[in-house]
Amino acid sequence: MMLPGPRNLITDVAGLSAGNAEDHRLKSGVTAIVCDPPATAAVQVLGGAPGTRETDLLEPHNTVQTVDAIILSGGSAFGLDAASGAQAALREMGRGFAVGPHRVPIVPSAILFDLINGGEKDWSKFPPYRDLGYEAVRKAGPGFTTGSAGAGTGALTATFKGGLGSASIVLPNGITIGALVAVNALGSATVGGTRHFWAAPFEKLKEFGGLGLPHPLPADASDIRTKLRPNLSAAANTTIAVIATDAVLTKAEAKRLAIAAHDGFSRALWPAHTPLDGDLVFALATGASGRTLELEDFIDLGAAAAATMARAIARGVHDATPAENDPLPSWSSRR
Repeated sequence: MMLPGPRNLITDVAGLSAGNAEDHRLKSGVTAIVCDPPATAAVQVLGGAPGTRETDLLEPHNTVQTVDAIILSGGSAFGLDAASGAQAALREMGRGFAVGPHRVPIVPSAILFDLINGGEKDWSKFPPYRDLGYEAVRKAGPGFTTGSAGAGTGALTATFKGGLGSASIVLPNGITIGALVAVNALGSATVGGTRHFWAAPFEKLKEFGGLGLPHPLPADASDIRTKLRPNLSAAANTTIAVIATDAVLTKAEAKRLAIAAHDGFSRALWPAHTPLDGDLVFALATGASGRTLELEDFIDLGAAAAATMARAIARGVHDATPAENDPLPSWSSRR
């Protein structure tokens, strides 16, 4: 049986560290995934309302092959400032793409909408995300908090609080896959009105409660339970994620891995990829294993990516914790 890596986090993939920075009064935050050395990267966007920075350079036909970090942030478009803070921290470390005597840290990023979640958004002249991005990079390491932390601090779903989730798996051939996701979906991670997760068939070691799927399925299992409210705009939801592996991949193969990982959204959220979600997946390949893959192994890698992403989504909701002024309950508060 395939089992998670030692931490059951994306940092089980050699070459990656991760850090969170958040403001609980704001109910928002930033998560940084730092690549050392730089990792091959790609992205796939399937939601209808994305908010991104530096994603065009990740297309396989473009020049830059590797990135120094990925940033996931709350704050809607204000959160795009987080990548500037991350760049500042990486520049201090001497990291970045060499251009003559200068180094330019390459930091693609994505944001989610958490402006209407009970937090106080009364910042003064400039929003705090640049400082949070800097802090998240500086705090990056092998361990980090999931649930109501980092980019998942103020996240919501249709039924429960969302959150930051992560998971990993080690394949029979020794390749490791890891996922990290900030779950702020328009849809629900749980089946109908129950506490059972849609991702239950993929669960490992009771990592999100061990409830399995409800039997029989409730009558409302197929209801489209969304969090549409009159004061929310078309950019008010988003699940943003990173899928990573220690296999050696080209940019085109990394793009295919990101595509495969989106199937994990569909396995863990109902509905997913709506016109009002900005759903996207970044893919990272550190190459730390030194192994390239034959076609059959790559098919297995894609399937594992989808399953690991589904598990990470469920863990993000499962691990969220209650806080003052929450508009929705946390999963742990419902019995």
